[in-house]
Formats: sequence, structure tokens, C-alpha cells
Amino acid sequence: MKYVNAKDVLPPDVLREVQKYATGALIYIPKTDKIGWGQLNGARAEVSLRNRDIIKAYRSGASIFELMSQYCLSEASIRKIVYSKIAI
Repeated sequence: MKYVNAKDVLPPDVLREVQKYATGALIYIPKTDKIGWGQLNGARAEVSLRNRDIIKAYRSGASIFELMSQYCLSEASIRKIVYSKIAI
């Protein structure tokens, strides 16, 4: 991301308004069309499916340690998943 001078991209009235709040400061302005993590490549859906499988296995009697080994996740990660309020 490269530095852009606000006076080069903002209309004068908008620049004066921004200067009231952040004169001399560097400001990051996020994109408005931001796509969430994993939405383009399907990773979010895969993780959700995996988490549901972990919850089902836990509710069916699998232990935390069995799930840690099977899914290569830490104990803390498995606990977060199985104690979450995800409806399956």
C-alpha cells in the first residue's frame, strides 16, 4: 500500500472536515467492498464444516484428546469449537 496525500484525492471541503479530526496524522481508509476471510477460496466453508464434524464427534463420545490427534489442533482450539454455540 503506498502513501497518498489527501489533498491530491479528496475534495477541498472533505479535506477540511478530515483535518478537524486528524491533522498531520496517517489514516488508513479501508475498502468498502471488503470480502471476508475465506469467502473467495471456500476456506471459511471448509472450516465451518470441519468444526461441525468435530462437534458431532464430541457429542457422540469422542474425547478432546482423540479430536486433537485426528484434526491436528491444539487442546484449546478443540475446546473452543466443542464449547461454542454452533447449532448443528
